Amino acid sequence: MSGKIHPTAIIHEGAQVHPSVSVGAYSIIGEHVTIGAGTQVGPHCVIEGRTTIGMDNYIFQFASLGAQPQDKKYAGEPTQLVIGDRNTIREFCTFNTGTSQDEGMTCVGNDNWVMAYVHIAHDCAVGNHTILANNATLAGHVRLGDWVILGGLTGVHQFVKIGAHAMAGFASRVAQDVPPFMMIEGNPLAVRGFNLEGLRRRGFTPERLKAVKQMHRLLYRQGLTLEAALQAIGALSSEIPQAQQDIALMQSFLASSTRGIAR
Repeated sequence: MSGKIHPTAIIHEGAQVHPSVSVGAYSIIGEHVTIGAGTQVGPHCVIEGRTTIGMDNYIFQFASLGAQPQDKKYAGEPTQLVIGDRNTIREFCTFNTGTSQDEGMTCVGNDNWVMAYVHIAHDCAVGNHTILANNATLAGHVRLGDWVILGGLTGVHQFVKIGAHAMAGFASRVAQDVPPFMMIEGNPLAVRGFNLEGLRRRGFTPERLKAVKQMHRLLYRQGLTLEAALQAIGALSSEIPQAQQDIALMQSFLASSTRGIAR
């Protein structure tokens, strides 16, 4: 056993744990678990189920990863939890495996910052570079785009989609889809603006910021129907060609919304 594995840790002989992985005292790693190079598992963690964890993750004490989904329909199917690289997963987080009613997989991408007591339920898909503050909770089948930020105590309803670069303030109740770039807050939920400071920090040019501002105005400030707003957003591509990818992201998100957007 590697010198980086505490002698009180219990690792099933069937687990695939890279030799560079460190595992703290009293942690338990199950038979079908795979953990990539450089990942650190703190003390008193339980990693079970068909769970695959990538490289250079930092998993703090008391995390529970890969437990069965909290879904009464679950009947022991071999579903999965897949976690990417360079994620920070703080104390008491709970990530569940998927269900056969969806794709059978819960996915967490790369470079995410997940604070204490966060719950990621079955069949969720979390992108890259997200921040989930303390006690943020994702119900089943939620989709989070890249760079999403969820404030502490925020709850996201099942099947909700939150677009890339969106931000939810403290204790928000999110029951409808949130378009990319928007800033939301409250219960009942309201769109308060767009994530200007976050986009600036990520290097958005003035032209791209102008396009996001225009899309926010069309969706929320001009009294347009969603169909009319979509048409007007499409016309921005010729006006602001530097922002074509951002405009296409918004169009694709609005076209795929199934719960209606937060307005």
